[in-house]
Amino acid sequence: MPKAGYPLYYVEVQGLRRSLSPANLKAAYLAATSPLKAKKILDEFKPDLVVGTGGYVCWPVVKAAADMGIPTALHESNAIAGIAVKMLQKHVDRIYLNFEKTGESLSCDRSKLMKVGNPVMRGFNDMTREEARKALGIPDRYKYVLLSYAGSMGAEKVNDAVLCVMRDFTAKHPEVLHIHATGSIEWELCGSQFREMGLDKCENIELVEYIYDMPVKMAAADLTINRAGAMTVSELALTGKSAIFIPSPNVAENHQYKNAKVLADADAAALFEEKDLTDGAKPLVEEVARLLSPEGEAVAESRRKNIRQFAVPESNKLIYSDLVKLVEAKKRK
Repeated sequence: MPKAGYPLYYVEVQGLRRSLSPANLKAAYLAATSPLKAKKILDEFKPDLVVGTGGYVCWPVVKAAADMGIPTALHESNAIAGIAVKMLQKHVDRIYLNFEKTGESLSCDRSKLMKVGNPVMRGFNDMTREEARKALGIPDRYKYVLLSYAGSMGAEKVNDAVLCVMRDFTAKHPEVLHIHATGSIEWELCGSQFREMGLDKCENIELVEYIYDMPVKMAAADLTINRAGAMTVSELALTGKSAIFIPSPNVAENHQYKNAKVLADADAAALFEEKDLTDGAKPLVEEVARLLSPEGEAVAESRRKNIRQFAVPESNKLIYSDLVKLVEAKKRK
């Protein structure tokens, strides 16, 4: 934040644990006192508007702003609303939703809810598949491009499963170019396993630590394997990709699984839990083999069409124009 030129203020707050824990006593104390500290900052800053993005860290600032009569809004990007959003829902002026289904987990006035999707960084959906392939210099001999990744830090279970896909499928299919990002923590270990399997000798497999040009790589891909965070889901929906989700089980309220389940139920993506990918990740290997074959192209194309139904291309504009309305409405009062 400071490097980007923004002042950064601190208010101590912590999330509630979902099991009986003495730490929850401190969390409850901070939940009660932190809005008072946030109010002092807001008194000094005098904002026209306060927006929270759903995590527990937004609680003190949004609650203080609502109590002070400042226009307030929340953005909930996951399929099921989190605790902070549920606690704040009756206090804020607007709740923006990424998934229509999220509204079912809220009890506030329906007029507060507005589906806007997720704001996605610039570059996604700017290139066609052919333009992206040309920009990346991908040879014509590759009929399919498989892109897999598990976030900037990496995920051991995803890397293990993808290595199985490389060994049992990609290495045997020279018409498939497979690009996989291990993440920073897993880079050395995964790289070592990659070489032990002899996969470094395969011209059609690229192992990297991190993908810096994700919009271009995603545009070029015919199939992706990834986690199911809200931003990843939105990027894939906007670009209309055939996707396989392996949600992280180590997140609050298992929200990644719930995100992926919404899409899987709409036949917009495939879903595998980590527990399903032991013993060589055979189900994942079989799904990849099916989708990257002439026989599976109809299924893949259907999923591309279905996942686009979850995209909101003008999300930025929708949110901005409504925020302006909230501020203007407050000024008229």
